[in-house]
Amino acid sequence: MAAGKSRQTTPAARVHRELLPDQSTALLQQLHLLTRDGQLNADARRKLKQINHLANLLTPDLERLFADDRDPLIVDAGAGNGYLGFVLYELWCQLTGRGTVLNLEVRPDLVARARERAAELGYARMVYAQKAVAELVPAGDLDRPPVWADRPVDAVVALHACDTATDDAIELGIRAGAPVIAVVPCCQAEIARLLAGTAVRAPAGALWRHPIHRREFGANLTNVIRAHVLEAFGYQVTVTELTGWEHSLKNELILARKVQRHNGLALRQLQQLLAGLPYLPMGLLQRLLPEAPAQAVGTEPDDAPSTL
Repeated sequence: MAAGKSRQTTPAARVHRELLPDQSTALLQQLHLLTRDGQLNADARRKLKQINHLANLLTPDLERLFADDRDPLIVDAGAGNGYLGFVLYELWCQLTGRGTVLNLEVRPDLVARARERAAELGYARMVYAQKAVAELVPAGDLDRPPVWADRPVDAVVALHACDTATDDAIELGIRAGAPVIAVVPCCQAEIARLLAGTAVRAPAGALWRHPIHRREFGANLTNVIRAHVLEAFGYQVTVTELTGWEHSLKNELILARKVQRHNGLALRQLQQLLAGLPYLPMGLLQRLLPEAPAQAVGTEPDDAPSTL
């Protein structure tokens, strides 16, 4: 067993092969992704692969956000330990002297620990707020875009935000009109729960009749709906694997870039999809497109979703 573990550990002399340009081992040691002697164990390597690959995929978008002396605000929704936020801060905010990473996390112990790390590293614009993602969305005025300290949100990222927390991140990005939204969903149980109470109608009902199929079908349908919602609000959406499946089973990346105000065709396609399913009061749909599930197939809705 010891020999097997040693083969999976990347020695300090080879760790540089796993790093992005300008990425330091000092930060990774602060995050406990590297051991004190600079080695990278198997679990940390899998985690670093995911973080770095997402950071790398975001490079073209971040280049645009940081161009022309801009001072962008990046929101890490459901930040947890803040691994992704710290990496983005080092690679972009620290190097350019501009930009802020706002990390939203509800667990007080994680917030306190991350604030200590940011202070030790001198990351003055690495901000941790003990808030749920939904708290950044104005409750009384849905037409008013979310802001932080009077600053607009330029990008929303969420790596493995659990279940409907990913939907909260998507809603935050849409309401903010953020140019970039990137989410890697974690567990997705909402639609499976909703389908569990529906009558099984042939032939489509066979897709969710058995609990294991209902869970997998529900997770896939959730991400399909998320992609359609983003497209309906004017985002160009790419859905792909984040890394190889050997690194994580929670591996689907939804990357959205704002290209237009609204997309009527995408909205109609979403309505047609929902019309062929049992009524699904999914929270994201209820909040952003409450009329979409009720629209009949073949209707011609306005290009602009009515709630925003």
